[in-house]
Amino acid sequence: MTDLEAALRRAVRGEVGFDVTSRALTTMDASNYRRVPLGVVAPRDAEDVAAALEVCREHGVPVVARGGGTSIAGQATGTGVVLDFTRHMNRLVGLDPRARTAVVQPGLVLDRLQEAAAPHGLRFGPDPSTHSRCTLGGMIGNNSCGSHSVAWGTTADSVRELTVLTARGRRLRLGREWAGAPDGLRELVDGDLARLRTGFPDLPRRISGYALDALLPERGADVARSFCGSEGTLGVLTEASVRLVESPRARALAVLGYADEAGAAEAAAGLLPLGPLTVEGMAVDLVPSTEGLPRGGAWLFVETGGDTEAEARARARAVVRAADVVDARVVTDPAGMRTLWRVREDASGTATRMADGSEAWPGWEDCAVPPARLGGYLRDFRSLLSAHGLRGTPYGHFGDGCIHVRVDFDLLTDAGVARFRRFSEELADLVVAHGGSLSGEHGDGQARAELLPRMYGAETVALFERAKAVWDPDDLLNPGMLVRPAPLDTNLRFSVLPREPVDVEFGYPSDGGDFSAAVRRCVGVAKCRTTSVTGSSVMCPSFRATGDEEHSTRGRARLLHEMLAGELVTDGWRSTEVRDALDLCLSCKGCRSDCPVGVDMATYKAEFLHHHYAGRRRPAAHYAMGRLPVWLRWTARTRTAPVVNALVSVRPLAAVAKRLGGIAGEREVPRLAGETFSRWWRGRRRGPAGDGDLVVLWPDTFTEHLSPSVGRAAVRVLEAAGLRVALPPTLRGPGAVGDGTSKSPLALLTARRGRVCCGLTYVSTGQLDRARAVLRRTLDLMTPVLETSAPVVVLEPSCAAALRTDLPELLHDDPRAARLAERVLTFAEALERHAPHWTPPAVNRPAVGQTHCHQHAVLGDAADRRLRESAGLTGELSGGCCGLAGNFGFEDGHYEVSVACAEDRLLPAVREAPDGAVVLADGFSCRTQLEQLAGVRGRHLAEVLAEGLE
Repeated sequence: MTDLEAALRRAVRGEVGFDVTSRALTTMDASNYRRVPLGVVAPRDAEDVAAALEVCREHGVPVVARGGGTSIAGQATGTGVVLDFTRHMNRLVGLDPRARTAVVQPGLVLDRLQEAAAPHGLRFGPDPSTHSRCTLGGMIGNNSCGSHSVAWGTTADSVRELTVLTARGRRLRLGREWAGAPDGLRELVDGDLARLRTGFPDLPRRISGYALDALLPERGADVARSFCGSEGTLGVLTEASVRLVESPRARALAVLGYADEAGAAEAAAGLLPLGPLTVEGMAVDLVPSTEGLPRGGAWLFVETGGDTEAEARARARAVVRAADVVDARVVTDPAGMRTLWRVREDASGTATRMADGSEAWPGWEDCAVPPARLGGYLRDFRSLLSAHGLRGTPYGHFGDGCIHVRVDFDLLTDAGVARFRRFSEELADLVVAHGGSLSGEHGDGQARAELLPRMYGAETVALFERAKAVWDPDDLLNPGMLVRPAPLDTNLRFSVLPREPVDVEFGYPSDGGDFSAAVRRCVGVAKCRTTSVTGSSVMCPSFRATGDEEHSTRGRARLLHEMLAGELVTDGWRSTEVRDALDLCLSCKGCRSDCPVGVDMATYKAEFLHHHYAGRRRPAAHYAMGRLPVWLRWTARTRTAPVVNALVSVRPLAAVAKRLGGIAGEREVPRLAGETFSRWWRGRRRGPAGDGDLVVLWPDTFTEHLSPSVGRAAVRVLEAAGLRVALPPTLRGPGAVGDGTSKSPLALLTARRGRVCCGLTYVSTGQLDRARAVLRRTLDLMTPVLETSAPVVVLEPSCAAALRTDLPELLHDDPRAARLAERVLTFAEALERHAPHWTPPAVNRPAVGQTHCHQHAVLGDAADRRLRESAGLTGELSGGCCGLAGNFGFEDGHYEVSVACAEDRLLPAVREAPDGAVVLADGFSCRTQLEQLAGVRGRHLAEVLAEGLE
């Protein structure tokens, strides 16, 4: 233990982390930069902050204040001690509806403040797209804005008083009329009034540099306002009093379509006199699907408000009439507006991948110009990109003249980094030529501070340095930011990654087969740190259960990045730090769809476990549950299911079995079916064959051995819809056909018997060699099916997802894998596509439950929604993850997190279900979790429809 660490542990009551994991999680924010801190402190209160500052000052160690870590200019990283305010100093201290004020701690997430203010008809005005995870302290440090700034301004406009600690331990309460000003600040301002009155561009989004002009006497000498945007370089915020604004009772969203982004940009300023709440812009390059959007190549999202829906709609229609548009749409439905806003909010992540899959990065993310000059600026910006052979897709706050863009900089080679510097210098000059600010929202950090002399001139920058010295004479707070900055092309986070491809098992088709590129996908926007989910969203259940960064998708990606870098995490695939962080990953695949850049942590986890345990003994659960298909097939062949059920019903025997198998003692072992689905299929009395399409029903491990009732129900419904149902072949060799049997005598003599399997349990436990062997055997069996046009209907969503994604990505060298993946349909998709004229039975009951996480992430549930609607099953299924997640919830040590995940969405939804509601759960894990935690029987949609047929 170092002297610094020991001193901090003695002085601070909060957590002190100098371990590899704590440091690795804070090496980066959402920028291009990386710095390795000495340690992390999570202070419990202001006294802890003061104690930490005193220790660091005595040791000459710099301090960086950090909130959600979503800064995109590098200002939330540092080489000293990082103060993490999100763990403890995250409270709403008070809210006064009459005064329309709130008192907050710096680690409070913005959405929590909005939730508290909403019942009073109030809200905090600024709302960055990261509102579900950014903190008030970070917003004040960066002077954040968000989409509603045309109506309610920046964070600085919403601040009343700030309580801060200086690096030398002085407690100040900042406000107007020089309240809380440190010694020497007033003299500095009085000595340079002319410069402060003339040297700052007048535009709504001027965030760059220190806001020293807020200290002018005619502006109220507002020290709190001047402190906003100082990026943690002047003092450490411990509490803030902020203003709230009245939230419109009703809103409408006018989506305006234009031919291109320049047309949208030129129109934006003309809409401001109509008093909109937002004027946001984006182009088609960033939209995954234009469904629901009006015609056009670019759009303005213009929100209006009113006391009634009719008033808000009338204002939105007035906006449409005033705008010269290609097409337009007005939306007042809250769900529809949320869907459209999600397209805009996810842009900060989706912009990181170009349309062709190539990477793009921040660095010139948020410069701003006067709104009236935005169209011309964008044309010049496009020309500059072309001149440097670069590409980028602008989007952002068109009404404020603030543009976000990710550019496809090559930050991996010396030549690419040199071009990054040249472009940055020329773009800075272009912004200044248009009367703009290098930063219009997210601060200067390391990305732009070096270029501030181009905007302000050397003398004003020297004034910034003098102001920094007044507040922080020892240069202890976030050095290298704003003044005396590090060069913009140093400390790049990509420089530490290996240049040669890493030898891996999966194909990573979206990343050119490069595992490093896959890990680089995480840019740190931290949507995975959202503490509550809406709609069908899933990501990230383990973070919501623990609240720890290492259990978020971003945290795990950071550890994998450091594993590849080899500086902090030095033992590569054998790393215990990475293993422990991945241990609580449920492999729910939620990040695959919910992460704006498609980070796929379930695949990365499987890859890591494969390498981590290569040639070594695995945990018992990997043998017990990873090889579950083997044990269940053995039980079926020996017809010993009743014996097994009887043995595990004896508690002492069950306890021993669970201990040996690495299974949580709190879990009940599911009962095996007395008759497997395939045995029932072979012995059932078949009626006359229908004349509909042939479909091959996949007998997954769970349906086959644990829930054959689901398979029987599916057969009944599919046949009632006129489809011909077959099972996959069980023989490999000449003459095998896709109906679960073989009529060829030669085949019976020469073929080898086998069972199809999606390999899910092997993949989830990282047994990729076994998974590959199982999947190749499956492809051999399915070859005759692939020679037909028959779809493959998979009832278990996790198995369907494995066949759709894991199969072709693991066997990327076998063309049959992609062909089988393309054939996979869910139960609802099969009925919709192959029996489109069939009408399901009228169940006419409310339905509750949860969309399976793998279905949400990989398969989609649109067909299921339509089928439920046709059957009269009303109500929405919740999002999230059930928490059992295959083997995860059964493994020893996971029970508490598993239960917490279930309590997040699933169990409350079931408890609040109306009388007579059907509890839908297509996944075996979901049904098991419901039964074991709530005593509720969940049913597959096929079972509900089969019952309706009766």
